[in-house]
Amino acid sequence: MEDDECWVQLEEYRLLLTKTIEPSQITPYLRQCKVLSCDDEEQIFNDPNLVVRRRKVGALLDILQRTGHKGYVAFLESLELDYPRLYHKITGKEPARVFSILVDTVGESGLTQFLMNEVTRLQKGLQEERRRRQEAAAAAATQEDTVRQHQVRERELRKQQERVHRMREEKDRLWEEVRHLKDENYSLMHNVTKLSEEKNSALMSNRDLQLEIEKLKHCLMNAESDSKIRTVKLKNAMEQRPSQDRMLQLQRHNHLLTARIQELEASAQGTAPAPLDQERLSAESLEDYKQHSQAQHQELVNNIYTLRRDLHDAEALRDRYLEANEVLDLKCTTLKKDAKMYGDRMEGILKQMDEVIRERDKAIASREEYHQENCRGLQEKDQYRKQIRELGERCDELQVQLFRTEGEVIALQTRLHRHTCSQHDKSQTSEEDCKDKLTKGKKSMTSDK
Repeated sequence: MEDDECWVQLEEYRLLLTKTIEPSQITPYLRQCKVLSCDDEEQIFNDPNLVVRRRKVGALLDILQRTGHKGYVAFLESLELDYPRLYHKITGKEPARVFSILVDTVGESGLTQFLMNEVTRLQKGLQEERRRRQEAAAAAATQEDTVRQHQVRERELRKQQERVHRMREEKDRLWEEVRHLKDENYSLMHNVTKLSEEKNSALMSNRDLQLEIEKLKHCLMNAESDSKIRTVKLKNAMEQRPSQDRMLQLQRHNHLLTARIQELEASAQGTAPAPLDQERLSAESLEDYKQHSQAQHQELVNNIYTLRRDLHDAEALRDRYLEANEVLDLKCTTLKKDAKMYGDRMEGILKQMDEVIRERDKAIASREEYHQENCRGLQEKDQYRKQIRELGERCDELQVQLFRTEGEVIALQTRLHRHTCSQHDKSQTSEEDCKDKLTKGKKSMTSDK
């Protein structure tokens, strides 16, 4: 009845026990106490239905429950040995580690043997734990080395990315400078084209003015030739006109003839009549003479009239020619003044053109000088930029070498740390071997006693 009560009380903590206990830790003590057989242990660890740890703990509790109070006490002593906190929680007592069941079962020598086995097992577990710690430390060191190598590579990659970024910025800046130079070249070409157009327009204006001057010169020459021709004609006409002496001579001759006719008529009236034949002859001769005189008189009158008319025409022609000559002289003077004005204007334009050409040549020379200076500045800038780029590349290479050297130093430090840890582990292993030898010696001495 007491056995059932003990296991009923323990059944309340069954869930906690199955959750906490590892069967492989308590089965050696239970086997030493002879509450667990080899078959039971084989069933617990090798039964295919008991794969889960909690099922194994449940099967172990069921097997121990069949052993009664002895199994209960042996189970609590195993908890006291391996799970002292769980023992305190179940029983409310502090672990005393009396091991009464083991002493009653196998005696003190069995207890000593069990304790030695437990010490050996714990030492093996400690060695295994140390080995795992060493492996974990080596893996951690390897991972740390890998992480540091990755950090070094990341630094190198970051440096390369910074370099690529700088090169892209430099490419963008150079492209912007190229675009600016293209715009400047376009503006210069536009200015050159504009100056060329202005030069061509000035040359066209100059040619137009020269053509206008040639036309004016041609008109002046035509006017001068017309004036000379008309002057010659007027001079010839004035030379062909009868002179004043000739006119006076003809007038005197006409007066003499008129006086002669009057005298003849007066003498004919004053003389006595002559015989008929003589009178008839005289009358005929007088009549002939009169007719001849009248004819001469008429001819002279006609000549005078003709001469007067020619004189009038000549005077009118002279006046007209004089007026035309004055007009032509005025036109000639005007044309000369215009030609002089156009010549002065053309001379001024030519002077301005010369000044413009000199200024243009000066501007072209200054532009060429500025262009050469700009080219020199660009060449120096390219040289400095090349030097800066080479220095930057050298700096990047040195930084990469520094990173690689740091990685190598870290790797060497890791190897040194591993070597130190291995030496320390070897020393600890040798100490443990010495302790094992001493323990075995004590065990052999105890068995001899």
